[in-house]
Amino acid sequence: MTANSLSCATCPVRDRAACAALDEDERDELARLGSHRTLRRGETLFAAGDDNATCATLISGALKISSFDEGGTEHILSLIHPAGFVGEMFAPLARHDVIALTDSQLCLFTRDRYEAAATRFPALGQALLRRASEDLFESRALIALMTGRTSRQRIAGFLMAMANAASDSPCHPAASFDLMLTRGELGSLLGLTIETVSRKISQLERDGVIRRNGSRGIELVDAARLGSMAS
Repeated sequence: MTANSLSCATCPVRDRAACAALDEDERDELARLGSHRTLRRGETLFAAGDDNATCATLISGALKISSFDEGGTEHILSLIHPAGFVGEMFAPLARHDVIALTDSQLCLFTRDRYEAAATRFPALGQALLRRASEDLFESRALIALMTGRTSRQRIAGFLMAMANAASDSPCHPAASFDLMLTRGELGSLLGLTIETVSRKISQLERDGVIRRNGSRGIELVDAARLGSMAS
């Protein structure tokens, strides 16, 4: 894991992250409190039980929030996309593992400094509250995706969610994106076996709804039809 100073002027998520609520002087002041961190795929940012001393905004890449049962089986609870915020502001210990799904870059802050900044800049605190509300909505949507849905609906719904997350516009999904999860990780998230995940993705491709590009690339050939399959 490497670290260096922040450079907000070239940040690709400067208009979407919580700090977008700040003016330039406020953002510069916040930047002086943090640093950039790079995580390699599979590297842990926070582990359950760690002192809850830091928080971060994801600049690029993808993270997963996971828990592990007594047998060591991983259960993926949610995903973090660029501009997402990670870190529990009001808990003394981290309650879940946060792990890089891909090589990822983050803005990292100590929790006490970030909490002080949120108090000093009310717009930042309000932005964090809005983001927490959005994260709660996404978590509920994931639960709904796994409740009373067929395996095809789960896969189609997840792919639509990933396309929406990869889009720069709130009005339409991205035409293509990289599927960050392995088949096993996707199965863990959606409550499906690896075999079912592979079979359903192949079926969507045969039906002309998606196209796979390489090992991870997904292209939406018929986004409207994929959306209808998810409902």
